[in-house]
Amino acid sequence: MKTLIKNAKAIITMNDNNDVLYNQNILIEDNRIVYIGDKEDDADKIIDASSMYVYPGLINTHHHLYQTFTRNLPEVQNMELFPWLKYLYEIWKNLDDEVIYLSSLVGMGELVKYGCTTVFDHHYVFRSDIECDFIDVQMKAAKEIGVRFHASRGSMSLGVDDGGLPPMSVVESLDEIIKDSERVIKKYHDTSKYSMNQIVLAPCSPFSVSDELMIQSAVLARKYGVKLHTHLGETLDEEKYCLETAKNRPLAHMESLGWVGEDVFFAHGIHFNDDELELLAKTKTGIAHCPISNQKLSSGIARISEMVKKDIPVGLAVDGSASNDGSNLLAELRAGYLLQRLKYSNNSITPKEMLEIATKGGARLLGRNDIGYLDVNMAADMFMIDIDRLQYVGTNKDPIALLATVGVNHPVDYTIINGKVVVENGKILIIDELNIVKKANIKFEKFIKL
Repeated sequence: MKTLIKNAKAIITMNDNNDVLYNQNILIEDNRIVYIGDKEDDADKIIDASSMYVYPGLINTHHHLYQTFTRNLPEVQNMELFPWLKYLYEIWKNLDDEVIYLSSLVGMGELVKYGCTTVFDHHYVFRSDIECDFIDVQMKAAKEIGVRFHASRGSMSLGVDDGGLPPMSVVESLDEIIKDSERVIKKYHDTSKYSMNQIVLAPCSPFSVSDELMIQSAVLARKYGVKLHTHLGETLDEEKYCLETAKNRPLAHMESLGWVGEDVFFAHGIHFNDDELELLAKTKTGIAHCPISNQKLSSGIARISEMVKKDIPVGLAVDGSASNDGSNLLAELRAGYLLQRLKYSNNSITPKEMLEIATKGGARLLGRNDIGYLDVNMAADMFMIDIDRLQYVGTNKDPIALLATVGVNHPVDYTIINGKVVVENGKILIIDELNIVKKANIKFEKFIKL
């Protein structure tokens, strides 16, 4: 299958030279880019891109797709993280396969409509009263929608009875967690070029897992060469908890458990001091930046501009749908840039650096060298925006900066993932959107009343 993107108004490559190419073509063969230039070629599908900006697909580095069914709840709108979690755990403890499947489809669908081509999801809620095949269900949803998917086998082993935060009904034993973690790695972790599925091991957070689980997860992950992920440095409550229970600050505690290095990335990373930034830089431990969630839960503004200057790996993320309350990386990109401007003024990251975080930065966190920018032999992951619209008049001087400075507040015109057109004219082609909306709303009403 060949697809020709013809005469693009601009191709924002985000390659090493940050080349912006005007009035050129991209030829896709099967799942990879085989040519970029002014030569035309025959193709099975031709897309007229003469009014389009073409960007590399955005990479989401932290999400909780299951939370799609607890968005916009009035009871939690004015809470910070700990009370917010305690309230919502009482709802999340009733998750089932159908909720996971439909919430995953909805969240992934929203992501791809806004230019995301690779999704990492941090799922950590597994019920102890029923058999949970939630990762398998998510993999099924990802395949149906056609998104590149990195799933995490998350976990919680420390419940309220043990001094943790979650209810005991969503706490698993250490042996259960390690056994299922190894199962999903063997079943789904694909390290081949252009892989559509990989696995990450992701115990939830310092206040919901034991030290032994963190240690054994790291041993297992390094045995199989998979990434490690957890929440860290998100709130001052978490910092206080670690100081009281581990007698150490969160990052120092993680370091003592073997949780630093190029194979580790943390969600949020807001409350790091200067010495901790130096440790992250020295070890190349990464951060998934969640700007809108950090605002909604009043968690703080991460020191992203300083991290970028220190070459700390940083990716962009939407976080959970219930702390956002959406799945839109284009919104995160602009919010993230503006927050850094607010905090750092002229020492802030640039719009180009913000776009790098959302593309190449995410690829770096996930350990991928086949996604994140547009070039020959890279995966054919990209999105396209028709800029012949009223809201883009006067914006054509800097296509790289457009997403951060002007912003995009509508679904993109095309999203192409692994060489396949998944979104066209703002609509998802792979699934029946209206049917999914109907089914999801029916299930949501049943679930929320439990």
